[in-house]
Amino acid sequence: MKLVAIDYKSPTAAEEFVESLRQTGFGVLKNHPIQQSQVSSIYQSWEAFFNSEQKSDFVYHKGTQDGFFPQSVSEVAKGFKKKDIKEYYHYYPWGQCPTELKAQAQNYYDGALSLAIELLNWIEEYSPSEVSVHYKQTLSSMIADSDQTLLRILHYPPLHGNEESDAIRAAAHEDINLITILPAANEPGLQVKSMEGEWLDVPSDFGNLIVNIGDMLQEASGHYFPSTTHRVVNPVGSDMSKARISLPLFLHPSPNVELSDKYTAKSYLNERLKELGVI
Repeated sequence: MKLVAIDYKSPTAAEEFVESLRQTGFGVLKNHPIQQSQVSSIYQSWEAFFNSEQKSDFVYHKGTQDGFFPQSVSEVAKGFKKKDIKEYYHYYPWGQCPTELKAQAQNYYDGALSLAIELLNWIEEYSPSEVSVHYKQTLSSMIADSDQTLLRILHYPPLHGNEESDAIRAAAHEDINLITILPAANEPGLQVKSMEGEWLDVPSDFGNLIVNIGDMLQEASGHYFPSTTHRVVNPVGSDMSKARISLPLFLHPSPNVELSDKYTAKSYLNERLKELGVI
């Protein structure tokens, strides 16, 4: 099995995309509406931010989780003991943000959110009737007016060879949300675990868009769509000196949305954040 980039402009794109999500939990799109030049500009601007002392002025608010998360408080993936080798910024339209980066981040947020709504409609359209019956409401309406959808700007700093044993850039994990929209990063490293337990490289051609299923959609679909395990592995050799930037948009429903008979979006999120040690 391997992941193949699907042409967004193809007349069969929606069906092929949803089938890829069903089989692997991931879909890769090319020729999509998000401009590579826009993504490159964001990478450049935010790498400068992460390399500056300014980031310490925007340390995250514990209650609202917006702002800069230094490596010292980086996530520990469920089942792991070592912190990921990364730092990141949580951007929400209502949250704190450096003035000079706000418009750029918001413009990307709006465009990626619009595309994500279209992809959720694709998923719903090609969900079998026995799966659709599990949806408490339409997938796109779950995120309508939600203030929880999160743009995370991730910075994986260069490695120096003295990192903790067994620590990697992002240990194996699943995302919490409905779906995640991710432009290919400026450096490779993202891998997905196949149903056979094999780690597969996700195509990292700059310009590809990577979409994956999160736990909330797995729950809402009665586990028809798998929330697939993925990780970001450490580079080797000369690539160790290169930083990696990535830009996932996590599509989160409004807190009161019913995912299943067992969970609302709020109760599910709180459960997972406690497992991660974030709250």
